[in-house]
Amino acid sequence: MNDWQRELDQLEQRGMLRSLRTVEGGQGPKVHVNGREVLLLCSNNYLGIADHPALIEKMVAATRELGTGSGASRLVSGTMPTHAALEERIAAFKGTPAALLFNSGYAANTGIMQGLLGPDDVIFSDELNHASIIDGCRLAQARTIVYPHCDTVALAELMEQEKPNRKGRWLIVTDGVFSMDGDMAPLAELCELKEAYDALLMVDDAHGTGVLGEKGRGTGEHLNCLERIDLHMGTLGKALGCSGAYLAAERVVIDTLINRSRSFIFSTSLPPGVPAAAMAAFDLVDSVEGRKLREKLERNRVQLSESLIAGGMDLLGSRTQIIPVLTKDPEPTMQMTGRLLEEGIFLQGIRPPTVASGRCRLRATVMASHDALDLEHASAKILAVYREFAG
Repeated sequence: MNDWQRELDQLEQRGMLRSLRTVEGGQGPKVHVNGREVLLLCSNNYLGIADHPALIEKMVAATRELGTGSGASRLVSGTMPTHAALEERIAAFKGTPAALLFNSGYAANTGIMQGLLGPDDVIFSDELNHASIIDGCRLAQARTIVYPHCDTVALAELMEQEKPNRKGRWLIVTDGVFSMDGDMAPLAELCELKEAYDALLMVDDAHGTGVLGEKGRGTGEHLNCLERIDLHMGTLGKALGCSGAYLAAERVVIDTLINRSRSFIFSTSLPPGVPAAAMAAFDLVDSVEGRKLREKLERNRVQLSESLIAGGMDLLGSRTQIIPVLTKDPEPTMQMTGRLLEEGIFLQGIRPPTVASGRCRLRATVMASHDALDLEHASAKILAVYREFAG
């Protein structure tokens, strides 16, 4: 116990200690933290629908009919009508023959790669992929080759070097939208490489699903290559306002995971009300209201990004609703985070190991539910606090 406490004390001295904050109220544009109203700029509820009446109604109705828990894993008695219906809905949404639900994005990424790949296979993974992908690579026991961030020229060279030694399957895996930088993977170029080298392409589109593309199908639709992606991973807990995750793919892929994916096989399935709410979320994304929410989200993104850039901030090439402000070192980053909270702006400072040393940042996320005046106020506060602690 004393050793753990010493480690925690050392983290605190270096400005690296993490702790929990309780957010009172739903994930709206404004919430209460420590009894004070603050502007919420760190939620992934991008479309602002986590408290939408349609989602609540469907969840409540399914809960009343089917109960609060599923009682077992999917392979025992835990497959209920709402699970099966949602998987069909996701497959249709992504344009694939089948889909499979997981309890979280982490469970999906670790279970997908562990379930599909083995020692004779090779994974080519972007260096800035999410931690769940990194852990999935480890669990797969496949050889993992990390390529420089979004560098398809370097990736092609690595694939060419590896070609003489090939034994099994090859998988290219990437975030669609990178969760800490807010930039997008070059999916069209990755599709060309996977086709040239007879590889599979897996895209973690947690931060693109429901947001990007004319119909909200995600980064692949936005970059005009949706149908060329082999493995479509996404989450239900961000823009879709619910919980859980999925893989959409060929039927043989889904059947293999049902038989081999440990995070799927050995987990009690999602409560039946959750997939019922997610069905309503997909319907909303496909509606006129959904299109208007995406348009509002884009206007909010442009407003906050352009204001911060005009103030001299480095946003690390973000082109999405994830807007990082580079601050470099942990101590000033956390000082800024604390001061902004005092000023009524709730966002998060991001430090190692989540990002590399010297690449700390304030990570802001905008939602469709944000008001233009609130974003103008937030921008002014961020710029003022940055100049106070890092200027």
